[in-house]
Amino acid sequence: MRSPEQAVALLRGHWQRQAGDLLEGSGEWPLRISLAAPSERQASAHWAAFETWRSAWKDWRGGEVSWAERRWPLLGRQAVPEALSVPDAGALADLLGETVRWHRARARFDRWVQRWPALAAGLRRQYALLADTDDTEFTRLGDMLMWLQMHPVSNLFARQLPVAGLDSKWLETRTGLLGDWLRTLADMPRDTDFWKASGLRREPDRLRLRVLDPALRARVGGLGDIHAPFDELVALNLPVRRVFIVENKQTGLAFDDLPGAVVLMARGYAVERLHELPWLRAANAVHYWGDLDTHGLAILGRLRGHLPQVRSLLMDEATLLVHSALWVTEPQPHRADAIEHLDAAEQALYRDLRSDRWGVRVRLEQERIGWDVAWARISSTLPDRRD
Repeated sequence: MRSPEQAVALLRGHWQRQAGDLLEGSGEWPLRISLAAPSERQASAHWAAFETWRSAWKDWRGGEVSWAERRWPLLGRQAVPEALSVPDAGALADLLGETVRWHRARARFDRWVQRWPALAAGLRRQYALLADTDDTEFTRLGDMLMWLQMHPVSNLFARQLPVAGLDSKWLETRTGLLGDWLRTLADMPRDTDFWKASGLRREPDRLRLRVLDPALRARVGGLGDIHAPFDELVALNLPVRRVFIVENKQTGLAFDDLPGAVVLMARGYAVERLHELPWLRAANAVHYWGDLDTHGLAILGRLRGHLPQVRSLLMDEATLLVHSALWVTEPQPHRADAIEHLDAAEQALYRDLRSDRWGVRVRLEQERIGWDVAWARISSTLPDRRD
């Protein structure tokens, strides 16, 4: 015997799976849910439950309940609810309390598909976007898409675009969505990046570094803190012997002078470009020091995939355990079971962090390590006589 609550749960599951497809009028209607009516033997054995179930369906409002008369040898004639039928998508939305979301999604879908028919398939997969995005945001998305489609090779920066409410931070978080639509409309390959698909001009990738050796600073006009486009730094002629790469900007700013050394800061997962720097590749030693968590180790693996000589610094089990009082929680651990290019000890540490060996989502941020401890370890990487 399927209760009203169970029937609604089935309908809600159907809705969650099919709502996007229903926007185009697909689906077989009326939608019929069997109520799993009992046999005479079952009804007789559980008469109280049978009566409660039947009463619940007598009082039910929403859709259409079909009833049948059963002529049972022992129980006589009994009216039994057999099925719940819903005539169309609008009625299903009403029954599930989805009326407002449904009408908003349907109106937006119809309006956009009329203008951009090629987006129909993609929009069916984006029901939540159509149903839940506020009007200001949705209008801005449409205006942005329309402008980009009409100006496919503008070569403008985001802040130059005449779209109401647009700013570069807004665009940065929506390049995936807009890029997908633009690729579909222009029939571009799926791996075309957003900037090529949109025709916009991308801000140059910039790298911040500090030159830690007075002799090296003299070669660049005395500059000690440089933040410049990556491509310009490729041409920098510096006889660097030692490179430190750190995740936190303030950590990099805390470095004191070291002979023949520079420190690069705050690249995150964008470390793979660093191998393009000839003076970095030519360095005698390259050290990476990131947060001691699963993502820090994943970044180390990514960097080492391009620069095999990279050594980790303060990213070992001993450092983690001795600083247990300073642990915080990693918001979302890396999902991979293993990370390429880590050595055996680093791989074991990664697995232990992912498996919560020492606690739930343990994380040691690099800036929490006392600077006296950190600087002693950094200084210990310097050669005694030559490098």
